[in-house]
Amino acid sequence: MKNGGGGLFVCLTFLFVLCLYAVLQFCKLSEALTCIKSVCSSGVFGDSVSVMEGDSVTLYTDLTELHEEDNILWRFGAENSLIAKISTENQIFSTSDVLDGRFRNRLKLDDQTGSLTITNITTEHAGVYQLEIRGVKLTTKTFSVSVYARLPVPVISSNSSQCSSSSSSNCSLVCSAVNVSHVTLSWYKGNSLLSSISVSDLSISLSLPLEVEYQDKNTYSCVLNNSFTNQTRHLDYITQLCHTCSTVESCSLLFLLDLCSLWLDLGSSASTGNSEKLNSKFRLTKMRSFTLSQRSTKEMHINQKVKRTIMWIMHQSQREDDQTSVLAV
Repeated sequence: MKNGGGGLFVCLTFLFVLCLYAVLQFCKLSEALTCIKSVCSSGVFGDSVSVMEGDSVTLYTDLTELHEEDNILWRFGAENSLIAKISTENQIFSTSDVLDGRFRNRLKLDDQTGSLTITNITTEHAGVYQLEIRGVKLTTKTFSVSVYARLPVPVISSNSSQCSSSSSSNCSLVCSAVNVSHVTLSWYKGNSLLSSISVSDLSISLSLPLEVEYQDKNTYSCVLNNSFTNQTRHLDYITQLCHTCSTVESCSLLFLLDLCSLWLDLGSSASTGNSEKLNSKFRLTKMRSFTLSQRSTKEMHINQKVKRTIMWIMHQSQREDDQTSVLAV
């Protein structure tokens, strides 16, 4: 019994030690994970900074004041080019440019904290900046700066002809943006996404088509965005860009009939000396031509020619009236 009891005790002790070892290993793993999480969140691997082109950005040292023993170095790019230096003991506060001159008159140092400000920033200034503080202890910090170009407002145009026949129910729209990169172009109906296209190439033209119905009463918008900002163009009414030809054609036909009638009445007006009927028809024809001119740019040019023709007719009519008055005297 004693031997059996001793064996059981040894077995239980072994299991206890094994479990304790496993617990200790798990704790070490948890601590390691906690450490990694802490390191990542503290920004040791670098702070990411995003800025719009043309704005200013400040890279902070996180110091409240400089001490006499502090020496600060700011470097840029893969070559670690020195762009700013502070030596409190020697009263040195200097900035320097890189070989291509991209930082000329753009760098400013804070003499209280050593923070670096880049003014009127461009995409050329995007990249990695390294901070080194040598004082009581050595401190380093890395900044990854992303610079986004200002986005243009997208343009919405009709991809259809001047007008469409009444039998056609769809209108082709296209939204476009030029000289853009790393952006997404999207069509929305209200707040619902209809389609989108993305591009990462440098400075290209981007376009996105959309088919809509002429009678559609919904509000559409085209959005150009990147990870930093966006620009939107709204289209409140489809008829702003799309219209059928039926109304234009009917108006054009009535206008031509009015013009013919006006021409035929010119002679009778001259013989009777009564131009009131002619003036009335002239006003009607002029109103018709104005309505026609609202339909499209092409018809507006035609309308200008028509107006000149009508004015010539009225001038001729006035001359005939004057001649008739002279004969009557």
